[in-house]
Amino acid sequence: MDNTFGTIVSYRPDIKVVDATLRDGGLVNNFGFTTEFVKDLYKTNIAAGVDYMEFGYKASKEIFDPKDFGKWKFSNEDDIREIVGDNDSDLKICVMADVGRTDYKKDIINKEDSVIDMIRVATYIHQIPTAIDMISDAKEKGYEVTVNLMAVSKVDDENLDNGLELLVQSDADCIYLVDSFGAFYPEQVRRLTARYMAAAAKYGKKIGIHAHNNQQLAFANTIEAAINGASYLDATMSGMGRGAGNCYMEQLLSFLRNPKYNLLPVMNFVEKHMNKLKEGPDKWGFDLPYLLTGVLNSHPSSAIKCIKEGRTDYSKFYQELLDME
Repeated sequence: MDNTFGTIVSYRPDIKVVDATLRDGGLVNNFGFTTEFVKDLYKTNIAAGVDYMEFGYKASKEIFDPKDFGKWKFSNEDDIREIVGDNDSDLKICVMADVGRTDYKKDIINKEDSVIDMIRVATYIHQIPTAIDMISDAKEKGYEVTVNLMAVSKVDDENLDNGLELLVQSDADCIYLVDSFGAFYPEQVRRLTARYMAAAAKYGKKIGIHAHNNQQLAFANTIEAAINGASYLDATMSGMGRGAGNCYMEQLLSFLRNPKYNLLPVMNFVEKHMNKLKEGPDKWGFDLPYLLTGVLNSHPSSAIKCIKEGRTDYSKFYQELLDME
């Protein structure tokens, strides 16, 4: 391994930590976070030295009814500024824009008029041409841009290589390896990271990792990607995210050696807010149904339904998944 990747007792200054609690966590509670929660999260990320805070989606109000969601489904400029003002801090603000679910020409305004610093485009392999147009649009408007290529555990090698080649030639600054179904093991993440890095190196791009915790490997997979050169690392407070959730911010900051990161504010935030959320009706985190969908490389929607229905007939659920396969 090239020493520029760092060692277990050193740190790489190129690593950027991205807090995705409001966005991925918002999928758990329909983005129903209180203003106090969001303000405290913002202050915590600043104090902890986190590099980016994702405020949610830029979703189309023509597709999604605002009455059915909290404000961070749409991340209006005024709502973000209510929390951050002019964001007089080192923390950068980002939002996610899904291909086919965002009126990006209209709803993503010019950077000079926005407190947002970075647009994160999310795409499936078959949507890459549209994603490239979204990436170009955001770059022309003055933003940093990343792209999340989702569900790659379902993509064959040839299509993945072709898709990566298109994305690394786009205006994106960083291409994300995304374990959408929590199906990957560290050995697979190691090989995939090397593949992404090789493609990105030709055009001077960075690589990121967004992991899900179906097999309790989100943290392991995140640091595996980092050890092998990934620079942008996603995490959420107490792993809050869709289904099994994500890499725990608490774990990630305790692992990274960069003295700019401070775990203490995160622990205080977890004590004040996350423990209460865990006791509420909105559930996330490792559970047997999520393990089974992860092992079978299946979308977690069936596991989410299983858990919401209070089912504990795990053998029967497993057979249902096998039948769908």
